[in-house]
Amino acid sequence: MIYWAPLFHFYQPPTQTASMLMKISNEAYRPLLEVFSEFPYAHATININGVLTEMLGQCGYSDVLDKLRKLAEEGQIEFTGSGKYHPVLPLIPTEEMERQIRLNYQTNRNFLGDAYVPRGFLPPEMCYSRDIVAPIIESRHEWIILSGIACPVAWPMNVIHEIRSEEDKLAVFFRDDILSNKISFRDIDGPGFIEHLKRLYNGVGDIYVVTAMDAETFGHHIQHWDKLFLSQIFETLEPMANYDKTMHEQKPLAEQHRRLFEFEKDKEDRQIRIVTMGELLEIFPKGKQVEPKPSSWSTSADDIKVQNYYPLWKDRNNPVHQMQWEHLSIAMDLTHKAAGVANDDTSHQFANIARASLDAALHSCQFWWASKKPMWDVNMIYRGLNLQREALLNAYKAISVSGIKTELKKEYYYKALAARHIFVQVTDSLYMD
Repeated sequence: MIYWAPLFHFYQPPTQTASMLMKISNEAYRPLLEVFSEFPYAHATININGVLTEMLGQCGYSDVLDKLRKLAEEGQIEFTGSGKYHPVLPLIPTEEMERQIRLNYQTNRNFLGDAYVPRGFLPPEMCYSRDIVAPIIESRHEWIILSGIACPVAWPMNVIHEIRSEEDKLAVFFRDDILSNKISFRDIDGPGFIEHLKRLYNGVGDIYVVTAMDAETFGHHIQHWDKLFLSQIFETLEPMANYDKTMHEQKPLAEQHRRLFEFEKDKEDRQIRIVTMGELLEIFPKGKQVEPKPSSWSTSADDIKVQNYYPLWKDRNNPVHQMQWEHLSIAMDLTHKAAGVANDDTSHQFANIARASLDAALHSCQFWWASKKPMWDVNMIYRGLNLQREALLNAYKAISVSGIKTELKKEYYYKALAARHIFVQVTDSLYMD
């Protein structure tokens, strides 16, 4: 048997416009979820970052959340955990990782209720380092999905390896990057996908294949891809699901023979079953302890060789990236200080605004749009930078009205001045390019 476990990633940055959110919901989210309602035997794993869940709820798109909740309650989908604002976890302090994971759970639980019970974890952008393992385990997740490039051993298809952290362990799945990218860039159609899975199968034992794609691919990035790709596959595999459901029912002998003939006739297609990632844990045995390579969904083998692990978010050769992260580092420093020194209503108010702004300012998209590989969008970069600047402004205001010594206030004012200088440098680069 071939077990296909598809994962769909729902995410929009906090700087997304209302009009674009509406467009994506109409083109992708609603049609994609309708496909799953149409084919109830097709299972999937869903990641939806809390920032998007919150935006959908606040903008009146509760029907999307209702559909997700219903599919989960019926056991057709399962959810994963992540970071609420989609931060690059290996590049932020541990306390910020833990906060983002916690906020993601609280937000999704608030909007999706008891249906949100994440066993697995999708690190934003599939960015991995050893540093993120402990916070994921401590937040009670059982497995993680990483890019295939992170796999340090022979490609696993019939066992599920583990990452260990002291006495704890985390099951690890590796995405089939090549197959996932073929789907995402329309380099394969439904029949071709099924044939690809068949070629992987040698007829001995069970194997599994994991794909992971942005939900926005299906209808927004590629028009009607939900119907042209997913529905086509689900329709092809539907007879097997129906056979499995009724094969033990009492039928007239002639009907049993007819169904058996049809089953044998299409036996190759019937070797494929669509499952959640959690279901794979129940089917396949544990593998060995592995240490995945630091990487992301976009990291190449050459990037790993030169230790440039996250090239679309912090490329050592990208001056805008370097300035963005320097600016963000100062914003984090001032925000943490503000939280520690706030001692009255006014300072607490500023500190709380700074904290909320910083949470959103950690989102990955601002760096991705500054990568020039090939993405470059001055507005998305600028919006992210402004979130950081909002955190800085309010953090310094909290510090300045608090009761700490004047010398310390001056120290943090000079840090705020340095951040303003970096802001101008980044803004100048946006004018020039």
